[in-house]
Amino acid sequence: MARYDILHDTTYRYDSAVMLSQQIAHLRPRERAGQHTCWHRLEIDPAPADRSERSDFFGNPVTAFALHAPHTRLAVRACSRIRVDAAAWPEPASSPPWEAARDRLRDGLSGHAPLQADARDAGQYRFASPFVPLGDEAAGYADYALQCFTPGRPVLEALLALSARIHADFRFDPTATSVATPVAEVFAARHGVCQDFSHLMIACLRALGLAARYVSGYLLTEPPPGQPRLIGADASHAWVSLWCPGVGWVDVDPTNDLQPGTGHITLAWGRDYGDVCPLRGVILGGGGHAAEVAVTVMPVEAGETEDERAPD
Repeated sequence: MARYDILHDTTYRYDSAVMLSQQIAHLRPRERAGQHTCWHRLEIDPAPADRSERSDFFGNPVTAFALHAPHTRLAVRACSRIRVDAAAWPEPASSPPWEAARDRLRDGLSGHAPLQADARDAGQYRFASPFVPLGDEAAGYADYALQCFTPGRPVLEALLALSARIHADFRFDPTATSVATPVAEVFAARHGVCQDFSHLMIACLRALGLAARYVSGYLLTEPPPGQPRLIGADASHAWVSLWCPGVGWVDVDPTNDLQPGTGHITLAWGRDYGDVCPLRGVILGGGGHAAEVAVTVMPVEAGETEDERAPD
C-alpha cells in the first residue's frame, strides 16, 4: 500500500478579459478497486458563480463551474490524498484465447447470446471514437497487432507482447506531438508521448474487435540520485485497459512497458483523451491565452498521520 499527496495546478492567462466561462473538470481521482481518495479539494480562482458535482457517463466524478464576471486569469488547483494498494494482476497465460474475447463481444452484438452486465459495458469501448478513428488505417493497426495476437494466444499474454512492441518501436518525444496530433500520424512517425502511445494501442486492440479504454492519471516519477523531488515537476499520465472475459479490466502501460502498480494513480477513464480531459470548457472573450500546468506527486511517509480529512 502507498499513499500520495497530489497537487495539480492549471493556470490560464488571457490577453483580454473573458466575460463568461463554462468549465468541466475531471480532477477528482476515481474510486476503484485498490484505490481510495482519502480527501480531495478543488480550489478555483476567481470564485465561480455556479458550481456543481456529478458523475459523467463513464462514472467519473466531474466538477462543473461557471464564471460570470470579467477575468484575465483562471487558476484551478486540485489537492488530493490517495491510497493505492498493490494490484494482483492475473496470470497472462491462464487467460482465454484472444479470439474468445473478441467473439464474446461479437455474439452479444449480433443477438446470438445475451451479454452479462460487464460485457455490455465493455462493448462501448470496441468502436471508433474522436481521438481513435478507425477508418482506412484500421487494417494497418490490425496488421501491427497481429504480430503479437497470433492464433489462439492467451489475450493477456498478447496484450503484454503488444505493449512491449510499442515500447520498443516508438520513441518518447515530448516535442513531437500535441493533443491534436492524429493517431495515424503517430503510427507513421513512430514517436510521441503517453497519450499518443495509449491511443495507438487502443486503435490496435479495437481494430481486432477487442474492447479497450483510455485511463488518465498520474505516475510517480523518481528524481535523479541525490536530487530532491521538485514541486510541479511531475505530469499527467495515460495508459490502457483491456476487457478480458471472466477477468474484467486489465491495465497496461505501453509507455513504460509494465502493468500499473502502486505508482500509478487513476484519475478517470473513457473512450479516449477527449472523454477525460482534466479541464475543458468554452469562454466568451479572452483573445489569445497561455496555459501553465504543474503536477506534483508526493509520497506520504509511512510514519505520517493516517488523517483522512482535508487540511484547512
